[in-house]
Amino acid sequence: MGNRLGDALSPYLRAHAGNPVDWYPWGEAAFEEARRRDVPVLVSVGYATCHWCHVMARESFSDPEIARVLNDRFVAIKVDREEHPDVDASYLAAASAFTRDLGWPLTVFTRPDGRTFYAGTYFPPRAVQGIPSFADVLAAVDEAWRERREDLDRTADAVGEALTAASVARTEGDLPDRAALEQTVATLAQGEDRQFGGFGSAPKFPVAPVLAFLTRAGGDARELAARTLRRMGASPLRDPVEGGFFRYATRADWSDPHYERMLTDNALLLSVTAELATGPDAPAFADSLAGGLIDFLIERMQLPSGGFASAQDSESVIDGQRSEGGYYRRDAAGRAELEPPALDAKVLTGWNGLAIGALARAGSVFGDARAISAARRAADFVLATHLQSDGRLARASLDGELSDAVATLEDTGMLAGGLLALATATGDVRYATTARELVDAAAAASGDDDAFAAPGGPDPVLRARGLALPADPAEGAAPSGMTACAAAAFELFALGAGDRYRDLAERAMRSVAGIAVQRPIAFGGALEVMTRLATPLVQLVTVTSDGTDARDGELVRVARRQAASVSAFVTEAQARDFAEAGFELFDGRTARDGGGAAYRCRSFVCALPVSTGEELAALGDAEP
Repeated sequence: MGNRLGDALSPYLRAHAGNPVDWYPWGEAAFEEARRRDVPVLVSVGYATCHWCHVMARESFSDPEIARVLNDRFVAIKVDREEHPDVDASYLAAASAFTRDLGWPLTVFTRPDGRTFYAGTYFPPRAVQGIPSFADVLAAVDEAWRERREDLDRTADAVGEALTAASVARTEGDLPDRAALEQTVATLAQGEDRQFGGFGSAPKFPVAPVLAFLTRAGGDARELAARTLRRMGASPLRDPVEGGFFRYATRADWSDPHYERMLTDNALLLSVTAELATGPDAPAFADSLAGGLIDFLIERMQLPSGGFASAQDSESVIDGQRSEGGYYRRDAAGRAELEPPALDAKVLTGWNGLAIGALARAGSVFGDARAISAARRAADFVLATHLQSDGRLARASLDGELSDAVATLEDTGMLAGGLLALATATGDVRYATTARELVDAAAAASGDDDAFAAPGGPDPVLRARGLALPADPAEGAAPSGMTACAAAAFELFALGAGDRYRDLAERAMRSVAGIAVQRPIAFGGALEVMTRLATPLVQLVTVTSDGTDARDGELVRVARRQAASVSAFVTEAQARDFAEAGFELFDGRTARDGGGAAYRCRSFVCALPVSTGEELAALGDAEP
């Protein structure tokens, strides 16, 4: 038996390299072997910090007898869902035909052509509460394959046809106006847990994209977002020692958290906190909550290379035993005695884009130079390592080695958005022009009919088997790839790159407008972009004289906390660089009297520049 996972880029795959199971990584070779042997395929999908993935690995994939059955009667494929999100999405969709309790580990059985005939999630070593043991599942699948092949073929064909039909369903509608968005906010408010905060009962997730929408919507919606974030921040969902949020809580009061800490959740929650901290109604808790999140991202998640790890594990080793959450249940002194839970050190392009954007925006709002520096380090690493000479992006890397996984739309959109936030925080136009190139490439790939909706998915193995599905526009822990691209396009428009970018954002959002207002909990990111499209555009450019320390002055301090659709901080030379690069908002922007000047604009029509914080605050207060 060969060890095909030992040199894998994914830490998740490497963790299974010592199993007695003859694992294959995702690729053509596994399906070709299944066809040659005429056996079914087990596709096992998980990720490195997934607790129940660890449990199933210890209970089942390390069991010699189970491994013998898998090796004799199946071809087994191990997939990292974070490295191959389109593979995960395709098989999750197929698995929904067999179970309502979707999650990871995802356990899928397919024909050698990759079409699913049975699926589930975690299977225990012994049958419990109606769930069969994994050994029993393998025996039943093997028997059905050998004795009832026609039944399995009919099931696989029916699932494939249903997915194909569902994938062409369209949900276009007119973009919602302010009244429709207010009704959507009311729908979310009806689902608020008035006792503990958050939405629904248990399990409860941070739903950061929904909080971003509510924050952007203003008024009562903004208060709902602040109330939710404050309660989560004071609950067991947040680690009081190291500042990060856990992935979700199993109980309505946010207790008994699932202890893994994801880069996505913490980056997006930092972005929400930074946005809440702007304007006259900024909540008092925002500064301290943001400080803890900045510390967590930099001190726990940022790697020596500058890139950010994907997640931190829920499990640690205490007294020689694996313990879920044991590390996090200790105080600071108790933790100092232990090795921290392992990081999944895989650097994902899109997720790093979220962290870059969050730290850049937070650094700008809170005047935190360390946060901006961390964002720049990550951006420089990702651009140097993941952006190829021909303009293509890599999906992931580990220790500087690139994965062969194809980048997805989320990688393009999230990285572009992060770079734009970094450009406006630092005044470095190079990040903005690179973001524009990424958005242009994504728009060109989608053709004339749909903005940021290139059909078929990027994975070549799925495409070859007709299993690739259009990207699911629904959103959970993070915005969809289409939404991320639309958000970046709107930001480009707001910076003066041209009306075509607003058009791209509108076209993308119209494709999900019909369903987003009906299911707001699943379309928070899209609703945030729709809110920006429906809200009067407010632009703020603060210019300081070249070679001065005016960035630390009163004007800049006030400008940092001003509410605006887009806010940028540049020197006079940097303003010229932006204007020459085609960003109209910066044309003719100069400092005054050797200090600074702030230009507050409504849809590119700017008030006279002001040079004091008091004058700038008065401009903001005067707006309706």
